[in-house]
Amino acid sequence: MILYPAIDLKDGEAVRLKLGDMDEATVYNKDPAAQAAAFRDLGFPWLHVVDLNGAFAGASINGAAVEAILARVTPAMKVQLGGGIRDRAAIEGWLAKGIARVILGTVALRDPALVREAAAAHPGRIVVGIDARGGKVAVEGWAETAELSAVDLARKFEDAGVAAIVYTDIDRDGILKGLNMEATLDLARAVSIPVIASGGLASMDDIDRMLEPDARILDGAITGRALYDGRLDPSEALARIAAAA
Repeated sequence: MILYPAIDLKDGEAVRLKLGDMDEATVYNKDPAAQAAAFRDLGFPWLHVVDLNGAFAGASINGAAVEAILARVTPAMKVQLGGGIRDRAAIEGWLAKGIARVILGTVALRDPALVREAAAAHPGRIVVGIDARGGKVAVEGWAETAELSAVDLARKFEDAGVAAIVYTDIDRDGILKGLNMEATLDLARAVSIPVIASGGLASMDDIDRMLEPDARILDGAITGRALYDGRLDPSEALARIAAAA
């Protein structure tokens, strides 16, 4: 299992939102690159970065902050990036700059053919981001909810060669209620694509749950607020994951 620390970017700063509300942002670090380096030094192999402004704007807004992160932590740490990446040029551009994996969310619903093309051109480097509210897919920075279910959208990419699916339960994001393991495991069982759990990871209880036999089908989990608030001890979490490998 991979534990992905998260850096969400808003106006050039590392923040966490509550339930996806841009007006409910808590600033945790005004220097995202320094935060990324701190995560690297703790021993995390991957970093999950989201351009929140970009997710709403439909284009990268916090590009300078992302490039600063890349300069500080690669190649020791791999970075996956989502938020506002909506066309082939943006995909190619970020991959060329050193992003290990690009996360496609809104475009996965709007233009699934683009996801397939990108996955074919860049094996192992394209991730589908599925954000759900009440089981239904939410897009455009979570501002719009579609009628399509998360499972139905995931199945559209079953044979596309995408590296993983990041499944976020918006109703739990940033409020430390614990991962929605039932819905996440339902999705993981419905497709052969590796699934990464996101939204609500609150404590070591969630790490222990991820390490139980039935959850071993998951690729890993993303953690944000629990790390920043000190509810999750990163060294202990990484040690337990290593011991269970």
